[in-house]
Amino acid sequence: MSLSEPITQKIKDSFAKQAMMATFGAELADIDAGQITIRAPILPTCSQQHGFGHAALTFGLGDSAAGYAALSVMPQEAEVLTSEMKIHLLAPAQGDRLEAIGKVIKPGRRLVIVQAEVFAITAEQRTQVALMTGTMVPILPK
Repeated sequence: MSLSEPITQKIKDSFAKQAMMATFGAELADIDAGQITIRAPILPTCSQQHGFGHAALTFGLGDSAAGYAALSVMPQEAEVLTSEMKIHLLAPAQGDRLEAIGKVIKPGRRLVIVQAEVFAITAEQRTQVALMTGTMVPILPK
């Protein structure tokens, strides 16, 4: 389902303000109602001691994708903050880039239940490296 232009622009503007995503070289790949995809290269500056993408990179991309998915189903004036996020690391983040797909599982006025799947991608292979579930809290102006 496509989003209104104001919500799409709000998500793009918000993402552009995230210094951490810029540090990761991340980009918004797909923006749909209730689903956002973020991609980033696995840079040497974001690797761990074995050369894999660091879990912090995986978590950061998944959290942002899930958060923007939640924001995509909120009213124009709303923001969201992560209340809690659980991550299951399934495989090493080994590849050229990571792709995080955030989805809204259950929207709500007080809580939004979200999920993110993170994949490591090479020219030949796509491997799921993480499954995340969490809760976003809508913040509405008073």
